[in-house]
Order: sequence, then C-alpha cells, then structure tokens
Amino acid sequence: MKSLFIALSLTFLITSCDRPECKSNDPVFDKYTPETKEYKVELIRHLNAAGYSNVNYWIDKYIAVDGVEYMSVFIQGRGLCAKAILNISNGTGLEQYKKVKGGGYSGAGLRRLRYRIDSADGNYNFIFEQVDGIVD
Repeated sequence: MKSLFIALSLTFLITSCDRPECKSNDPVFDKYTPETKEYKVELIRHLNAAGYSNVNYWIDKYIAVDGVEYMSVFIQGRGLCAKAILNISNGTGLEQYKKVKGGGYSGAGLRRLRYRIDSADGNYNFIFEQVDGIVD
C-alpha cells in the first residue's frame, strides 16, 4: 500500500507541471550562473533571436536578497533552455506570490509575462512589470 501511495504521489507531481524537460546546448549557460553578466548577455541574445513572446516561462523559486524580491524563472522555447532572475519588487500580478514567498508556486506557468531589461548600471537586470496569470 505504501508503494502504491508513493507511485501515485510521484505521478501527480510529474503530471502537475506542464514544463517540459530540456537541456541547454549552449556552453555559456553551463559555464555561468543566471546572476552573471555573461549568462545574461547570452540569454538576451537567445531571447532576441527567438522573440520574447515565442518562449514560455515557469516559476522556479522565490529569492530575497537585502530586502529585494526576486523570482527565478525557467525559460524555454525555440531551442532555448535557460533561467532568468527577475526583480519582482514592483509591477502587478504577483502580490499573492510575494505574500507567501513563492510557497506552492514552483513549476507554475506564467501567462503573458512582461518584463524589461535594465542595462543602466552596465549589467543586464530583468525587471518584472506584469503577468496576466499564473497557471498550474
């Protein structure tokens, strides 16, 4: 009975997330982390080639550093398999997510995610603006 419960639980966990598995073929994504400038420059290059609206976004996790809130997201589509770190301190549509510090949202899809890339300080920062919905 215990193994049946475990099998059913694993099946539920696997099917509850619509994010397909992917592996990056880009050595920059393997060598650097999403916080680094090198990674971000390469990610922007891929996003420009694919088109920002031609990729899908899924929540990875909530991060807070020095009072600033971030969301790590998976980005997939048109040969792209990467992560981005979004500054979610402002914008609309994530009030509940921030309230619960991301609890229970890992793997959920982000419908019509909109963000901008701020390069004013010589770095490339992904700044959340709006999302139409979170889909589990």
